[in-house]
Amino acid sequence: MHNNKNIEVGRFLVSPMSQARAGGGFDALVSIRSGRGMASVDRVMRFTPQFNSPQAALRYARAEGLAWASTH
Repeated sequence: MHNNKNIEVGRFLVSPMSQARAGGGFDALVSIRSGRGMASVDRVMRFTPQFNSPQAALRYARAEGLAWASTH
């Protein structure tokens, strides 16, 4: 799994990731965390498109995570 840098957006911490598929290609995932301690929430989203490189998957995950965090 490849991780990109965490990005703070308001009260959220956005963490884009890519993961290699068994048959080839890469998935884009993003973790969006909020809160602290026992009151923390971590949403993890995996996106449908398959990517040819981990960098492309990370770019997509970053864009989707930032879009989600900016609207919530």
